[in-house]
Parts: sequence; structure tokens; C-alpha cells
Amino acid sequence: MIEVKDLHKSYGRQGKVNALNSISFTVDDGEIFGVIGPDGAGKSSLFRILASLILPDSGSAIMNGHDVVKDYRKIRQIIGYMPGRFSLYQDLSVEENLVFFATLFNTTVEENYHLIKDIYQQIEPFKKRRAGALSGGMKQKLALSCALIHKPEILILDEPTTGVDPVSRKEFWDMLGRLKEQGITILVSTAYMDEASRCDRIALIREGEFIGSDTPQGIIDDYPEILWAVEGTGMSALLGELRAHDKVKSSFAFGDKIHITVEKSLQTEELKRYLANKKFNDVRIAPIAPTVEDCFMALTS
Repeated sequence: MIEVKDLHKSYGRQGKVNALNSISFTVDDGEIFGVIGPDGAGKSSLFRILASLILPDSGSAIMNGHDVVKDYRKIRQIIGYMPGRFSLYQDLSVEENLVFFATLFNTTVEENYHLIKDIYQQIEPFKKRRAGALSGGMKQKLALSCALIHKPEILILDEPTTGVDPVSRKEFWDMLGRLKEQGITILVSTAYMDEASRCDRIALIREGEFIGSDTPQGIIDDYPEILWAVEGTGMSALLGELRAHDKVKSSFAFGDKIHITVEKSLQTEELKRYLANKKFNDVRIAPIAPTVEDCFMALTS
């Protein structure tokens, strides 16, 4: 179990850059807990503290009964840590990296091969290739294999799918699901809001603070706004006109649509007439269910 209470962390002279501000949460055994937020929100600072790589200014973090400050040697034995940036030895081969990390923890690849089998089998045909020559998805699979080879109790993954193609991202999350079934507690951060649905519980983070924490569906169920999707030609100009309407509360581009929140008194036909008067005659408007990203936008606005 992970127990974090009132963590604070700042950087710079006199602590002018506030990275974490009173972060508190718990993660149950065998749970996938996601920390969801944009770049610079404080995710990496939080994970580096939990991995005993940096010290918090104040607060506490307990990992399976061990304090990350007082018991840092034990912490490093029970966790597997995968940083956001690929940090394995680029000049070593796939196989050499894996054997090296197994040796660090006084184990062997053969002893714990069952833990990494599903992952490693996908890159084993390239085991003689230098790690630096692997594709992004293969690098992440190798990094995950190295983080797992000593049979950790807790897996800490800092933005593991950043820069990885959509197919590899799906495969990676499928692997996390199988690891959860083996009883491993997984703490994962991501800037991709669509990955939140793969977690048991999530926390939304912004500027070093948790602004919401629940199951993904719980976050969505608490969404307080009326949400519509708007489609049409000239999306940039259309977005500007929507933001100018006095009954449109917020308006953001979401792929090929614009998501807007509106006042209860506004009707779709009224908005269509308004846009038609602005020369937007092919507009389609429909109520939609919110996503975690919509919830994040609502909480931060």
C-alpha cells in the first residue's frame, strides 16, 4: 500500500518554483493508480520522491510500510522505477541491459522470466540489437522488462507512453493489466487523458495540486456542466464565434469537433441561428457525454 500525506516540493532559490503543494493520496495493494495531467504539473517530481531519488521539503510517503526518506535502501529493493526519459544503456544490447539489471538485484533473468515473458517475447528477436537503435515502443518494453526483472512489489511508471505510437500504447496498457493480475501495485503518470480509463482510480493534477481524485467513471459522473459537440467548416473562426456568444461558458477544440459548455437557457436551434447569421450554415450540434479531459478542463477553468 502507498500512503502519501501532505507532500510539498519546491525548486530554485528560496523555493520560488512550487512543484508539489500538499499532495495526499493512498494506493491499495494490486491497484493501478493514475496521475493525470499536463507537462509541468508536478507528476515527475512526485514520482521521483516516491522512488527515493529526491527529498520532499515536507510531508511523508510510505511504500508498503517503508518511509521513502528513512528507509530509502529498502524502497529501492521493493520498487521498479521507469523514468519518463529512456535511461537504459544505449550502447548495450537488449539482452545485456536485462542481464545487468537482474545482476544489480542479485537475481537472474531465468529466475523471474515469468514476470516479463509477455513483454520480453515481443523484443527477444532483437535481443542482440543495441538499445539505442530500438524504436520508441521497443525501448519502453525493454525499460519495463528491466524494471520488473527483480520482482518488485510496486511499479512506478513516469509517463511511460509519451512519444509512443497508438498501437504500442494500447499494447503497453494491456501489459499493465496483466501485471496487475499478478498482484503488483502500479502507480503511473500520463499526459494522455484517454489512458485514464485503464486505471482503477485516478488523480487529476495541475500546478502541483490534485484537483480531483476518484474512479474514472466517478470523475465523469461528477461533471457539472451541459456539454455539446459542435462541427462545421472553418473550425478556427467557428471557435472564435462560439467564445463570443454570451451563453457559451467555455469552448475548446477536441480533434475535429469543438466541445462547448452552455447555460441551461440556451437551445441548440438558437445557437444554430446565431452561427448561421455569422455565415456558418453547415454546423452540427449535439449533446455528448463528457470524457476525463472534459472534466479536467471544467475543474481547471
